[in-house]
Amino acid sequence: MTKVYAFLKNESGATAIEYGLIAAGISVAIIAVVNTLGTSLNGKFDSISTQLK
Repeated sequence: MTKVYAFLKNESGATAIEYGLIAAGISVAIIAVVNTLGTSLNGKFDSISTQLK
């Protein structure tokens, strides 16, 4: 019975899941920013290319 109690009291798995969720949130934010910057830069390069022709 003490092993069951010790297993239920152990929180290392919950901490690992929390760190995983934080990492997933950060990566979603990075992907959104890179996607937005990529679209913006693509528009600027198209504009420059059009002006050079």
